[in-house]
Amino acid sequence: MSNWTLFSNHGHVLFCLARDSEARLRDVAADVGITERSVQKIVRDLQDGGMISITKSGRRNCYRIHKKQPLRHELEADCKLRDLIKVVNRKPKPPEAVLTNEPEQALENKPALPDKVVESGLEFARNPRSDLSESIKQTPEKVEPGESGLSESIEEQQGSLF
Repeated sequence: MSNWTLFSNHGHVLFCLARDSEARLRDVAADVGITERSVQKIVRDLQDGGMISITKSGRRNCYRIHKKQPLRHELEADCKLRDLIKVVNRKPKPPEAVLTNEPEQALENKPALPDKVVESGLEFARNPRSDLSESIKQTPEKVEPGESGLSESIEEQQGSLF
């Protein structure tokens, strides 16, 4: 089986820099699977070709993609960098809503929340007026110095490790 990809290393480096404009070239090299020196050469090629510009941000470089720049080959000259980056670096879509008998739960695509949950000494109360906000208040609990009570709660949930 041959080991080829549709995009060149130049494209892979460009996609990495579009995803994280302050990425270290060492990290880009690891993601692409080439040496850091190769990434440095590719970044220089992209800069010379007008695809990116580099500015300093403290001790790090910040890479700006010129998204209005057309692609270099005549077959793709009518496409802009932004079109290609938008397709490749697309965020995955959230899963489809689960069909249930309860319309509110189907819209939220998550299980219904209980009215009150007590965990690790914190009481979380669901605000009936807003599904987005929760009020949090500390429940009074006497804790001896040096004991948080957290380990007991974990042991109850997971069982003792010893």
